[in-house]
Amino acid sequence: MDEKQETKMTEDNKQPNENSGILIQGHLKIFDPNSKEVMVDKRNAIHYENFSNSLAQAMANKDKGYIYQMAFGNGGSSVDTTGVITYLPPNISGQNADLYNQTYQKVVDDTSSANTDPTRNKLTVLHTSGKVYTDILVSCLLDYGEPSGQQAFDNSTNLDGDFVFDELGLKTWQGSTSDLDLVTHVIFHPVQKSLNRQIQIDYTVRIQTLTNLSTT
Repeated sequence: MDEKQETKMTEDNKQPNENSGILIQGHLKIFDPNSKEVMVDKRNAIHYENFSNSLAQAMANKDKGYIYQMAFGNGGSSVDTTGVITYLPPNISGQNADLYNQTYQKVVDDTSSANTDPTRNKLTVLHTSGKVYTDILVSCLLDYGEPSGQQAFDNSTNLDGDFVFDELGLKTWQGSTSDLDLVTHVIFHPVQKSLNRQIQIDYTVRIQTLTNLSTT
């Protein structure tokens, strides 16, 4: 092998100079769509292992990995007798991670037959040409009559009630309704769902490509 051929093979085997990556961010807004009162407005934590697996499944067209469900729970915090709230850390490790205590859920995949109101519980992809990020807006409405069994008014003194929510997560489809992966988890101060009000949840997941990252 001459020197030119050896140089060419060495160049062909070089790793492409692509110092880039992907950043996933989430933001949760919970509010009353009628009074416009904002109850929660904060960022969430990402379960990167489950998110990466779901992203790969969806990109490979395996009919898996897409956002299917918004899950609600009441196990993310505790309140002592003086009113001090202690928050638990979000569950973002281990493939079987879940909410601390899931008490309600809604299908937000607007292509699913299990979604009873796809006009108000849906996924919207938002992208601006030329930008290196794309948002998934997950919209979910808890209507007056849901969940079944809720209290009439939002004045409960029992912050351990099933529908006094303090944690929320998005789950992706992995083959069945009993096989879902938690990809985001957020803990917040308790918010009661009651018959006298609607609650709107706008959950934005931003997928952004990053360039010129250092490999060192």
